[in-house]
Amino acid sequence: MSAPEQAMRAWAIARLGADAELAARVHGVFDGVPARATAPFVSVGVAEGSDWGTKDRPGREVRLAVTLHGVGDSLDEAAAALIEALAATLREQADGWAVVSRREVRTRFAFARDGAWRHEVIVRCRCLMGMVG
Repeated sequence: MSAPEQAMRAWAIARLGADAELAARVHGVFDGVPARATAPFVSVGVAEGSDWGTKDRPGREVRLAVTLHGVGDSLDEAAAALIEALAATLREQADGWAVVSRREVRTRFAFARDGAWRHEVIVRCRCLMGMVG
């Protein structure tokens, strides 16, 4: 994983973990799916990157997966809305990479066999190196 992917994952984990309203609704925000965690919780998973540079500046397009894990019959819509709102704020500088555009490209909801469910949000961040703000 290259620097912008690592920077975006770390920044998303910190941003989601620092939100008091989300913290009141989930048991934690984790880097990947932990071996032991009680639902509901949030995991920041895969960060896929591809070249998005310009003639004079390195750039990366990073697709970041943020997943709300829960149990029961239905989605915790308030927690899902919080995650989507926080994902919309991923537009700052992280380790020398500036997010110049951000877009939620996909959401997916799925039930598991054990009565659990997942609500996944894929966020596309286009980043350029060395930009201010």
